[in-house]
Amino acid sequence: MKVLGVTVDERFLEHRRRSTSAGGIAAVVVAIGLFEYHLFRQHELRWELLAVGATAVVVKLAVLAWYRFNN
Repeated sequence: MKVLGVTVDERFLEHRRRSTSAGGIAAVVVAIGLFEYHLFRQHELRWELLAVGATAVVVKLAVLAWYRFNN
């Protein structure tokens, strides 16, 4: 496969997939960690942080189910 005149092989695509997954997981962990910090230390609910984490979990499970039943 060629992208901008450079040949891209399967290893590059797999590394990109893994790094994107790791980045997404790290972002969710940070969002949930900040939500818990605000909840337990400052006694306030930050719903936007919970929404980020919940959205990631729902999307991950939905895609997992879609692949399970369609592949």
